[in-house]
Amino acid sequence: MKSFIADLHIHTVLSPCGDLLMTPQNIINKALEIGLDMIAITDHNSAEIIEVALDLAKDTPLTILPGMEVETVEEVHLLCLFDKLEQVLSLQNLVYSSLPNLKNNEELFGPQLLTNQNDEYITKVDKLLLTATELSISQVVKEVRALGGIVIPSHIDKPNYSIIANLGFVPPDLDIAGLEIFSSQSEGEIIDNFFSIDNYPLISNSDAHYLEDIKKSMKFYIKDTKVSEIECAIKKEKGRKAVIL
Repeated sequence: MKSFIADLHIHTVLSPCGDLLMTPQNIINKALEIGLDMIAITDHNSAEIIEVALDLAKDTPLTILPGMEVETVEEVHLLCLFDKLEQVLSLQNLVYSSLPNLKNNEELFGPQLLTNQNDEYITKVDKLLLTATELSISQVVKEVRALGGIVIPSHIDKPNYSIIANLGFVPPDLDIAGLEIFSSQSEGEIIDNFFSIDNYPLISNSDAHYLEDIKKSMKFYIKDTKVSEIECAIKKEKGRKAVIL
C-alpha cells in the first residue's frame, strides 16, 4: 500500500470562473511545490484542456486524474473522475450535446480559455459551460459508471449547486463513491449539520479557482491511483483508506 497526498477538484482557465493564472503548467508547478502526489482537473462541463495537462505532467511525479464537474438539470454539481482521457472525452460528448445552445458571455462569466504545451492561450471555447445540462443526477451517475468512472456530489455543504441545498437529501439508490465537503468543519460537525448524509463517506477538496487555493486536501492509502482504488479508500474497503487533511 502507498500513500498519496491529493487535491481532486481543481479548475483551470477553461472554467470561466477560473483565474487567468490557472493554466495547466502553473497548476502542475503549484501542486509539486506544495507536495501533492495526485490532482484531478475538473472544469465545468468540459474536459478540453486535460490532454495538454496530462502531456505536461507525464515526466513529473504528479498524477493527474481526468475529470469534469458536471452541472445537472437540477443545478447540482457532480465531480466525475476517470482513469483515462478517452473516458472523460466520451462524457464530454454527452455533456456537450446536453448543454443549451448558448454562447459564453465573457463580460458576465469570464473567458473559457484553452492552452498549448507552452502554457500559452491559443483559443477559446465559445459554448457556454457555466450552466446546467439537460442531464439528471441519476443519468450522469449511470453514464459515468458505464464509462468506468466514479461520481462524488460536489461541495454538499455549500448553499448553491449542491445536492443537499437543491434536493434536501441524497437519493438512497444513487451509486456514488462518497460526498465532498468544502468547509473546514470536522466530519462530525458536517454530519450533525446535515443529518441526511450520515450513511455516506466524506472527502474534502479545494475546489480551487486560484493557484493559492490548491492545497493538501486528502491522503489516500491505496495500491495505485486508479479510481477504483480511490473509491475503495473513500469507502474504507479492502484495507484502503482516505483521510481528510
